[in-house]
Amino acid sequence: MPLLLMAQGIAVYDAEAVFNDMTEKTQAEAKLKATSAKLQAEYKQMQEDFNRKYADYQALAADPETPAAIKERRMQEIQESDKKIQDFQRNAEAELQLKRDELINPLRAAIDAAVKEVGDESGYAVILDSKQVSYRNASTPDVTARVKAKLGL
Repeated sequence: MPLLLMAQGIAVYDAEAVFNDMTEKTQAEAKLKATSAKLQAEYKQMQEDFNRKYADYQALAADPETPAAIKERRMQEIQESDKKIQDFQRNAEAELQLKRDELINPLRAAIDAAVKEVGDESGYAVILDSKQVSYRNASTPDVTARVKAKLGL
């Protein structure tokens, strides 16, 4: 039966297992974590500044002797701070996604290249990720170990 499957050119591999065994993945995750921590620290500082400005404004708003022009200016500062925080959140999320893509995409490309090499060497027409296959016969070749070997894992 395995000869029939090879003749049909179908094999599977565990993409997640290959990816998780890559040392570069651990390095990429560490870089992402460091970038995320920096962004979170900046966000926290911005939030603390906003909270301080809001508390100051509340004190001014409660004081009947404070002119309306001062109250209005302080409210504008709070609104500007809130907008800056929202803009920062959007930009930080986009930057983190770009960083993730920058670090992870080369790893995925290396896996794809290794799968292609295994397929070319063995004559498979198709190599599928075993996690995304609805059904496979127990005799379907699993080339996970060969893909890992191509990547030096």
